[in-house]
Amino acid sequence: MIKDVLHQPFELILKEPMDVCPRGMHQVSFFEFVYIVKGKGKQLINETKIDYSTGQLFLLAPEDGHDFVFETTTQLFFIRIDHIYLKDNSKSLLQKIELILNNVNKIPGCVLKKKEDKIAVNAIMKAIIYEHQNKTRYSQELINSYIGTILVIVARNLMIAVPGKIDAMTDHRITGILQYVQANIYSPEKLRVAVISKEFNVSETYLGRFFKKQTNETLQQYIETYKLKLIEYRLIQSDLRINEIVDQFGFTDKSHLNRFFKKFHQVSPSDYRKNNLN
Repeated sequence: MIKDVLHQPFELILKEPMDVCPRGMHQVSFFEFVYIVKGKGKQLINETKIDYSTGQLFLLAPEDGHDFVFETTTQLFFIRIDHIYLKDNSKSLLQKIELILNNVNKIPGCVLKKKEDKIAVNAIMKAIIYEHQNKTRYSQELINSYIGTILVIVARNLMIAVPGKIDAMTDHRITGILQYVQANIYSPEKLRVAVISKEFNVSETYLGRFFKKQTNETLQQYIETYKLKLIEYRLIQSDLRINEIVDQFGFTDKSHLNRFFKKFHQVSPSDYRKNNLN
């Protein structure tokens, strides 16, 4: 399968309207938004076939394969983002990006679930396309700002649509607990069982049993796994020093982080970073 690569922090591609998709199934090695400027048809993402229509926004993660079947004349706009772009962003935006990366494969279809967000993103996409085509003074700065806004909007929609390990049979009450954990993952004091049980007005014993029944893992396991994914991402996709990661996740010191990380990888965070960057 052909794999697309990116040689710059991010790239914008506005395709001409077409009646037939000129490419077959191919993979991406980057983070890609696919915006449907106009048209109707089906998109195949990995093994899932999804209907698309004008104004929808799709998201592809690295190693995703995709293809299109156009049913009407279709125009596509691609925003391709490399890890270099992600590294250069603020801590707040980085946290939004991490949320997206950890959940992107869990949502089939358009990533915009709120009607008002679809309207907002429509306007933002039109603004990006305008700046991309006209390239006037400060166009690049505006495009950067617009992309950051889209990332925040998508992160909000992911929090609504995929709070965690949820399926059709899951008790809806677990949704709030999972959203709470994800929103407070950088604040260890808010992730204590006593604090969470008080937040949701249940006993600590009940919270533990309920969480295990709904997700098939303990609350502590979920917190640790989610935190681990965020740390892994930062080690590979950011230039943050180990001590900065220690501070941001509330570890007492570097040794504390090392002990936590070695429970899962048997190597230190520093070695994990070296191994994966090489």
